[in-house]
Amino acid sequence: MDNTSSDTKADAGPQPLAALRESAGNYVKSLANHAVDNLTDKVGGLTDRLTQYANGSGADAGGAKAAAAAKGAEELAQGASPAKAGLSAAVAGVKEKVTGVFGGGNGGGDGDGGTFDFNNIVESIDVGAPVEVVFNAWTSYEKWPEFMKKVEHTELDEDSGEVQLRGKVLWSHRQWETVITDQVPDRRVAWSSTGEKGHLSGVVTFHPLGEELTRLVIVVAYYPDGFVEKTANIWRAVNRRVRLELKFFVHHVMTESVLHPEEDEGYRAEIHDEEIVRSHEEVVEDERADRDEQEEEDGEEEAEEGEGEEEEGEDVDEDKESGTRRRSR
Repeated sequence: MDNTSSDTKADAGPQPLAALRESAGNYVKSLANHAVDNLTDKVGGLTDRLTQYANGSGADAGGAKAAAAAKGAEELAQGASPAKAGLSAAVAGVKEKVTGVFGGGNGGGDGDGGTFDFNNIVESIDVGAPVEVVFNAWTSYEKWPEFMKKVEHTELDEDSGEVQLRGKVLWSHRQWETVITDQVPDRRVAWSSTGEKGHLSGVVTFHPLGEELTRLVIVVAYYPDGFVEKTANIWRAVNRRVRLELKFFVHHVMTESVLHPEEDEGYRAEIHDEEIVRSHEEVVEDERADRDEQEEEDGEEEAEEGEGEEEEGEDVDEDKESGTRRRSR
């Protein structure tokens, strides 16, 4: 009896443990199957939605979403992974959105769909230097690449008032042809530019706030053209670049130009309606003559004041001498 009972207990021992192991294994398999089913359903649903959008039957069909959906469905149909298909769809959507926002590929809308032809940029900044020093530093275009980060090359034609500029927009190199349309030394410079992939036109004015303080006000109209320019314009990259370049300019003026003003002669021609009224040399010569004349007038005034003081001194001496004579009597 004892042996039988003992054998029965030994046989019964492993059975619950085996059952528990089997149950645990089935549970794990169930979880795995459920996860796979969910993933399959999500991928399948993504495929269905992308196909629906691509066919134009979805609630959000059309525009950037339709373009993105079409590209994603195409990638999935070719066997691409959902991640790769999603990335391609995103790129296509962004490109379509940029085109929609800025109107085709001609750099702006036609005024009928609420689109903008240009990005209006207005900035002002104060410079701790005389207005003449600031103006000369601004119009020393050949030095711009030395302190402006995105300007690579500049070349001024003094006879025509034209400036060739080459710089960077994101990772792309761009070139602009700029014409100075209006310029009055120490007061303002207005320009108009053209470029294959967008351009900037505008005006900068110089306002003396004191002998050693000048305010700079710049208004720029930026006309983006091309995918790179229009994409960058969504995040107002050019606005931030203009603001940053102005700070670089202020740093240059206050650390270099103020200390060595003779090194920045600038371009001081007077220009109206793109016509040079007075050349740089003529303006410089006229200004030199005005300074000489002013110095001569100041010298004459000082001489007259000196003579007046001498005459007053002689009168005082005579009065003292007369008083002495009277006392001696």
